[in-house]
Amino acid sequence: METLVGPYLRRRAAGEKHPVLDFLFTYYGHKPGQLRRWHPGFGTALANSPEYAEIRGYHALAPGTHTADPAFLARRRDTVRFVADLLRATAARPPRLSCFGLHEWAMVYRTDDVRHDAPLRLGRAGTDDVVEALDLRCTHYDAYRFFTPDAVGRNELPLSREQQLAREQPGCLHAGMDLYKWAFKLTPLLPSPLVLDCFELACAARELDMRASPYDLSTYGYTPVPIETPSGRANYVRAQSELAQRALPLRHALLEHCDRLLAT
Repeated sequence: METLVGPYLRRRAAGEKHPVLDFLFTYYGHKPGQLRRWHPGFGTALANSPEYAEIRGYHALAPGTHTADPAFLARRRDTVRFVADLLRATAARPPRLSCFGLHEWAMVYRTDDVRHDAPLRLGRAGTDDVVEALDLRCTHYDAYRFFTPDAVGRNELPLSREQQLAREQPGCLHAGMDLYKWAFKLTPLLPSPLVLDCFELACAARELDMRASPYDLSTYGYTPVPIETPSGRANYVRAQSELAQRALPLRHALLEHCDRLLAT
């Protein structure tokens, strides 16, 4: 945990920003202190644990003994059900590996409003040329919603929040990253080792996401995956496939926990 979270805390204390790794805390909104707090998961009591008395989602079984509160589970049941439905629908589909990470390119298509404090590798015109030369096949609404107006109409299908269960697929880099989001949203009902595994996957996916982006991140030590070339796209697909394989057991484990919570 220190390896993953410590550098972010030190950068934040120094007032420094990082265009790749900060996203895991700023976009997802789960604070480092929350991530570092260990939870055993629903159904396990912690003896001699007075420090858990004021933590959201816990209640006391006896003086000094705390466990995740069934009343908290009752309040979160709709969220648990949504997460279970989304995970099940995603897992039931074959992975699609033909998007080449173009969502980041679509977010800066025909605009000077870039999302990160880094130069574009190919410049403004070169970036637009790549979007126009390749097909946009994004299936993830939370990436699609940041497309520029000119890029929205170029996507293979229009996406909406209401269609999320019908469109999400396991090859998507962001669907794998979001396993971390669903895991921490159910804190403290899930065991912390599973949340940490999902966070590690999100870190790896974010790195590939930005290496394949239109930004020049060489000053941060990242070599690009140049998806504007055939060899770059092939390398992206290989890395994307490996991350999708890593996500499989985590998605299955999250779904098992959700089903158990819903059966409680």
